[in-house]
Amino acid sequence: MTMIRQSVVGTAVLLLLLTATPSHGQWVEAPGTGWVQLQVAHQRTQEGFSKDGTVVPLDELDPDAESITTTARLTGALGLFRGLDAWVDLPLHRQAFNGSGSDLLTTGLGDPRVFLRAGPSLLGIPELPVAVALRGGVKLTTGAFKNDAETISLSQGQRDWSLLLEAGTSLHPVPIYVSGWAGHRWREENEQIARDPGNEWVFNTAVGGSLGRFEWKVAVDGLFGRPSIDTRTGFEFAARELVQVIPTVGWSVGPGAVQLGARLPVHGQSTRSDRLPASPTVTLGYFLSWDDPLWK
Repeated sequence: MTMIRQSVVGTAVLLLLLTATPSHGQWVEAPGTGWVQLQVAHQRTQEGFSKDGTVVPLDELDPDAESITTTARLTGALGLFRGLDAWVDLPLHRQAFNGSGSDLLTTGLGDPRVFLRAGPSLLGIPELPVAVALRGGVKLTTGAFKNDAETISLSQGQRDWSLLLEAGTSLHPVPIYVSGWAGHRWREENEQIARDPGNEWVFNTAVGGSLGRFEWKVAVDGLFGRPSIDTRTGFEFAARELVQVIPTVGWSVGPGAVQLGARLPVHGQSTRSDRLPASPTVTLGYFLSWDDPLWK
């Protein structure tokens, strides 16, 4: 049962890892302006990535075992000062696992993320031809983590610290933009299970645009980690890797836009005890931004 539970945790990990990227790209929000997005992601899977990158059943003892994850996340950004903004990501998970004679279900808050992002204008540097910013933040552990074979944990049980370099540019007058970021994630030990999860390199690159009320974006998002380690025995587990293609389309509705997308895994690698799902995730959300400052 423990292996089943851990495989389900891997499904949550996938949705936690690839959190919402600032929808305005790498342009730091002006003071008092910002955006908010409510998104629901749904994934149903019987398969995951093995340590050699092949696709295998989540539970090798029960190939019909199935994991179902639905995550509602509220993400928002707000400009604080000239050249500095902040954004938060708040996830709510509903996770179920059916198989091996057991049906498990857990609903609750996951681990939130908080970031600050600084642009050159914070230091009085004039605008550059390419928008650049430095983003740093932390994943907190307010979600519930339980080392219990009968429980699906909604938290990874440890903090992450991230530092990312972002860049983006508009191809105006052509209504297309190109953006991306890359950086490093330092992951603290989960002391409850004596596991050092291993630090990770992460990246995202995207091209998008708009035509009237229609908008589109295609992104590639990924991570490449170091092997995780059992701190009691020193045993090394396979490093975690994941690359996804993320197409999104949107349509202006009211003051914002309805956005429909998918996350399509194209490469993955993970251990049996922390298996990353290999099935697509479907997303539906509403994005709203404002350019009139909330304060003067």
